[in-house]
This record gives sequence, C-alpha cells and structure tokens, in this order.
Amino acid sequence: MTRSKNIGWGAFLFLVWVAIGCSPEGKALKNFRYGNYETVIAYYKDVLAKQPNNGKANYYIAESYRQSNRIKLAQPYYEKAGGPGISKDTVQLYLAKSQQANGNYADARQTLQDLVSNTEVEGLRDRAQKELKGLKDLDELASKQSYYRIKNLEALNSNFSEYSPAYLNGELYFTSSRSNDRIYGSTGTPFTDLYKAKTQGANVEPETIKPLPESINTPNVNVGTIAFSPDGRTMVFAKGNTGKRKGANDVDLYLSRYRNNAWTEPVQININQPDSWESTPAFSPDGRHLYFSSNRKGGFGGLDLYSAQMDSRGRFTRVRNLGPEINTSGNESFPYIAENGKMYFSSDGHPGYGMLDIFVVNRVNGKTVVENLGQPVNSTADDFGIFLFRVDRGFFTSNREGGKGDDDIYTFINDDPNLRVVNYYLQGVTYSMRPDSTKNILADTKVTLLDSKGDIMQDYVTGNDGKFLFRVYENEKYTLIGEAEGFLVQRGQYQTIGKTVDPATLKELVTNITLDTLLVLDRLEKNKVFVLKNIYFGYDSANIRPESARELDKLVDVLNDNPEIKIEMSSHTDSAGSVEYNINLSQRRAAATVNYLIKKGIAPERLVAKGYGESKPIARNTNPDGSDNPDGRQRNRRTEFKILEIGPRLIKEGEEEDEDDKFFKKDIEKDPDR
Repeated sequence: MTRSKNIGWGAFLFLVWVAIGCSPEGKALKNFRYGNYETVIAYYKDVLAKQPNNGKANYYIAESYRQSNRIKLAQPYYEKAGGPGISKDTVQLYLAKSQQANGNYADARQTLQDLVSNTEVEGLRDRAQKELKGLKDLDELASKQSYYRIKNLEALNSNFSEYSPAYLNGELYFTSSRSNDRIYGSTGTPFTDLYKAKTQGANVEPETIKPLPESINTPNVNVGTIAFSPDGRTMVFAKGNTGKRKGANDVDLYLSRYRNNAWTEPVQININQPDSWESTPAFSPDGRHLYFSSNRKGGFGGLDLYSAQMDSRGRFTRVRNLGPEINTSGNESFPYIAENGKMYFSSDGHPGYGMLDIFVVNRVNGKTVVENLGQPVNSTADDFGIFLFRVDRGFFTSNREGGKGDDDIYTFINDDPNLRVVNYYLQGVTYSMRPDSTKNILADTKVTLLDSKGDIMQDYVTGNDGKFLFRVYENEKYTLIGEAEGFLVQRGQYQTIGKTVDPATLKELVTNITLDTLLVLDRLEKNKVFVLKNIYFGYDSANIRPESARELDKLVDVLNDNPEIKIEMSSHTDSAGSVEYNINLSQRRAAATVNYLIKKGIAPERLVAKGYGESKPIARNTNPDGSDNPDGRQRNRRTEFKILEIGPRLIKEGEEEDEDDKFFKKDIEKDPDR
C-alpha cells in the first residue's frame, strides 16, 4: 500500500515538472540556458507589457542583453531586476557596468560605491573596488595626448556586422553577417561568414569582396575571427554557435593549410575543450605560438587569454594562461602580436570606457604594463580586433555610434612624432667541446629562454648550423637552457642591461638590433669529471663561503635539470700537511658540499662525498728546482663532481611533443607546406 502511494506521488511530481518545463516560461528558461537570448528577450518583454515592474522578467532581459554582448541595452532592466533567487549584489555590479557602457560614469560610480558599502560578498567587493579605480583612471587617461587618427572603412562596411580584420598578401580578410538570411537565436542577427577583399593598405577594392570557400564557411554556423601564420600557409579560425550544444561553449578553433592553390578541409585543433569556448586566434610573428581566448576552467573569470606552442606537425602543446597581469575577472579576447613583439588585446575588465577597449602590453624592465590606447581608438562601445599592417597604421573594429552597421571596421594612423620601434634579438650558436678543446656545432638542440623570474618566454630547436634566435627586451636578465640527446642539460646567463639604445637617437621608424651569445653543452658520460670554479674554504675549514654557495647553487640547477644522474662530490688538496690530515680535511669539505646540496632539495641517494686529499694532483705543487709553485697548488685545491651513474631519463610534462621539435627542420624539408 505504501509503495503504491509513493508511485502516485512520484508520478504527480513528474507531471508538475513536465508542466513547468512545457510552460512558456519553462521554455524561455531553457532557451536562456542554451544561449537563445533573442527568444528569451521576446518572451519576457511580453511579460513586461502587462507587468512593467516584474523583477524576474527584467532580470532575464538584462542578462540576455549582457550575455549577447548588448549590455548598453540592459541598463533600464537591471534597474528593475530582482526577486527570489536573484543576487541583488550581482545585479548592482552589472547595472554599474551597463551605466558605464552608456557613458553614465557618475551613476556608475555611485552604484559601485553603494555595492562596496553594502555587499557581504568579498569577491564582489574587490571587483567593485577595482571598477571604481578604473573609473578614476579615466581622468588620467583623458589627460594624455593621443596621436591616433581613425576613419571608418566605408568601402568595406555594410549595414550588417564586419569585424576582426586580418591583412595578408594584399588581401583583407574579415568576418561579416552580410548576405546571410538565417538568424542566430542568441543575438537576433544573421550568422557570420569569412570574407576577403583586395586592398592596398587601407584602400579596399569593394568589387573584389567575396566569401571564402564553402569548405570554410558552413551554413547556419557562425564562422569568424581568422588568423594566418607568418608564411600565409596555415589558417586558424573560429567556428561554432550551432545551437546543438549549450550556449557559447559551442565554439572551437579550426586549422586549414594552403596546398595546391587551395585550402584543405578544416580540422579541429587539439587544444579545443568540449565544455569551453575557444576563439579569437592570433599567431606570433615567428609562427611558433598561437594565442587565443577561452572560458575553460581554471581561468581568472569570463574569457581569458591563453597561448599554445605549435610543433612542426601542426599540433599544439604547452597551453598556458597568460596570467593575472593580463587576465581579469572580466573578459579578455582578440589578441594580436605585432611585429615589434607587443601584444594587443581587448578587455572589459581592465580600466576602460565601458565595454571592450583595446589595450597594449609593454615590457618595462621585465615587468608587464597594460596600457589603454585611449580615445579615439576606444569609445564607450565595443572596440576590438586590432591588426597592424605597418608599425604606425592598421585596422580595428568598433560598434560605436556613427558607423554604417552593427560592427564596423575602422582604419587608424599613429602620428606620434616620437614613435620609434626598436626590436632586440638574441642570436646564438650551440656547441659541444671536442677532446682537443675545439668547438663542435651542436644541431638538434632545444634552447629555452627564461625571464628573470624563471618563466618560459620562448624556445627554439637548432638546425644543422646550431643557430637559435629569440626576441628579447631592454634592461632584462635571461637564462638560456640547452637540451640535446646525449648531453647534459645546461644553463647560460645573458642580460640586455647596458646593451640597449635610446630610441630618441634613432631616425628610422623601425630599428632591429641583434645581440650575440654562445651556449656550450657537455657530453653526458659516465665517469666524466667537471671542475667547479670558485669553490673556496677557509684555512683548515669545511665551512661553505658565500661565494662558494653561489657556485654550488649552479650545480643545484644542473642536478635539477638532469635528474637521471648520480654524482660523486670530491674535494682535493695540495701537498701541504700530512697525507692523513689532507684526506680528513678533503673528506670534510666534500661532505659539506653534499650536505649543502641536500639542503637545497637534492636527494641524498644521488650524492656521494669523497675526499682524495693530495692523491690526485692536476698540477705540480713544486717547481722542478724544488721551489714552491703557488699557481699549481691553487689548481690542486679544487672541488669536482663526477658522473657515477646515468639512469633512465625522466619524462617531463610535454616532452613527448617536444621530441617533434628536434626534427622541426627535417620535417619542413620533407613537407615544404608545413
């Protein structure tokens, strides 16, 4: 009896659930979850026609406008939004953002101040305080002189949306919703496709505008935001928003190659994640890194910027978030890396005028400084998708008032009379040493450039000439790490401090300066002995001096970089004193160096301490005539390490992919299209 009652109650609940899900409001909420915002707006506007102050209806209209990138239109609805289950504090935050997007800075400041005073949510309070600081920064930004001149690219723009320009070989590629009669449910606008047109700089030939092939453009799918490798033979673009998957997560990056005068069938690249949004790609000037935006888990909020390394087979590895200096709790997207190495991107999280603004990243003494480009490039509308076809001119996108359509492409010229670009490059050669102490060029060596904090900046695989090349910046310290099969992983130091030039002394718009260095690797051989320089002890002492500690710290790096080796730390003396005394003293000194390494985190089982006393001299302690030989004694008083064992090499994260880099040049020779 009880069981049949339970079945009846369950059936009743199921019918209630079905009734709610099949109701008009249930359908509207389902459309909201799936990003069909235009349908949601239409439904709740009908509700507001009868109940203008319905807090729930106002909330979902406001959120639909915000999430479909129309936060300007959301302000009057956020002002009336509320009700059970709706966070008042979150509504206040987005109300302030919509007020700012409409240029109502005083109202936005008051809304944020009220939020800071009243909210009990620490994260929201912190963000509101940052937004308040951003509003104050606008005053400082307004005081800076701008040398930018902008102009609507009327020959290209239409009544529809045109955005994300990319220039390649005399053609301008862009995204547009023109010539498409199918409507995308999220925004109520037509689906987008990729187009191109012939152009000389900013002089577009409108009669040449045409869509890319059907293999690229897919019906009823938004296709857009294209990027090309520097050689123009690899294309990466975003495609998605089919409505088949939840919301905006249905966006992925695709790759196509130019072969036999045509683009190959696009394939998804391997960094896409099934439950996240990946878009707005951009290649680095050397073509070895891809930058993109994503809302994948583990970011700082909204959309974040990421980078990935591309190997010779077109696979991507080492995906990394660009960090909190770039990414915010807002949205960062549309990265672009200029020829001078500077990164441009768009953000609504850094201090700006209200919606997406364009920012540039400058490196100043090793630190990242994010700078708003200011007006007239930026406005209270969305400003994004910058591309420089010369150092002082290029394109960008904006949906500001006065345009021809939704998003329009604009051109700009930077008339700054002091604009001078200095590109610094560090070039070098990898060597090994022959037994006769002559240099031997070392090919297939992976060289990694680290900044002063130890973060990876770039890496490179040498060809048969052993050469590597990195972009570096003024007044910075770097570490170079060399890795080659059969050799110890070794480090070298380099700095640009004192080696840079004053741009004010230059006459050319662009100046390239190349600096030189060498990186020597030692063979990984059992019983190979290495003399450590500058390891000193006091008289009759085994205490590690500060200058000795600095040298031992370098050995710590060697052991960490080469975890497969076990070493003997040996100490040697000259012939002064008795044999027994020297053995004892050298053993104490060897043990002291081992103890130092252990304290620095080296496993004890990888280390053996051995004192040899005076038994293994490398120079004469006395001259042939019996007189003392101070130089020889100094050479004999030394500390060495010897490789005792070489175990299997430990596989580091990403190493399998990195093996392809060793054959980067060979792969290109086999397949020139890569």
